[in-house]
Amino acid sequence: MRVEANGTEGPTGEADEPGWEVDPDDESGAAVVATVGRQLRLRREAAGLRAAEFGQAIGYGEDLVYKVEAGRRIPRPEYLDKADAALRAGGLIAAMKQDVAEVRYPKKVRDLARMEARAVELCVYANHGIHGLLQTESHARVLLETRQPAYSLDEVERGVAARMARRSIFDRTPAPMLSFVQEEAALRRPIGGRMEWRRQLERLLEVARLRSVSLQVMPLNCETHPGLDGGIEVLKFGDGTAVGRSSGAFSGRAVTDPKQLRILELRYGMIRAQALAPRESLAFIEQVLGET
Repeated sequence: MRVEANGTEGPTGEADEPGWEVDPDDESGAAVVATVGRQLRLRREAAGLRAAEFGQAIGYGEDLVYKVEAGRRIPRPEYLDKADAALRAGGLIAAMKQDVAEVRYPKKVRDLARMEARAVELCVYANHGIHGLLQTESHARVLLETRQPAYSLDEVERGVAARMARRSIFDRTPAPMLSFVQEEAALRRPIGGRMEWRRQLERLLEVARLRSVSLQVMPLNCETHPGLDGGIEVLKFGDGTAVGRSSGAFSGRAVTDPKQLRILELRYGMIRAQALAPRESLAFIEQVLGET
């Protein structure tokens, strides 16, 4: 999906908040948005309101109302709340916020979040930067703001929200087993400035102390290891299946074939063996934090 950066001024003089355009290639997401838009139009017409009148009642422009009802724009939660009140829907429209909550994120992020929600074990080697599941909100925002070509402000905020939503994996019950290996270099890059750097290190310490998490640091003095050509991520599910990906293997595509997965697991096992042990890693991160 892409985001329109500029809104139009509505009849009340209040600027329409930018919404998210629907990606035509995201069939499931487009279907959800179309259904929500159709329900909004039917309720508005049943209330005897023209689009302009309805837009004025909720503080948005007529053009945005038409786009939402046509399924071409994903309504924000506050839009649905105001629509519910204006149409006296008794919470039925506001309840649709749950239907569009996931659709606001790009399809590939939704797919990844669904897999993470099913996983009973997650193995990650992050070679260039802090893995997304371990990032603070501000750290994630800085990274997205520095992407080129530049994202719009709404795309940045949507990306940050999606990344933060994935952190619910740490709160699951029963908890999955989560194993991370982070390169030392990623811990020493002061992304976002000194204070944000400290908060990121503190977040790593917080996660590392969870009983379901193993966090290890790959020190720079390790001359060579099997992860030098790219990161690795393997998710294992309760039914015995798994999916893995590495930028340094199989052209970077996701794989499910047992033989290919064994290669990734072999590499990851060797990486873990060469990294600092979890307790040593915890002490190492505390040391880096003390030096900031």
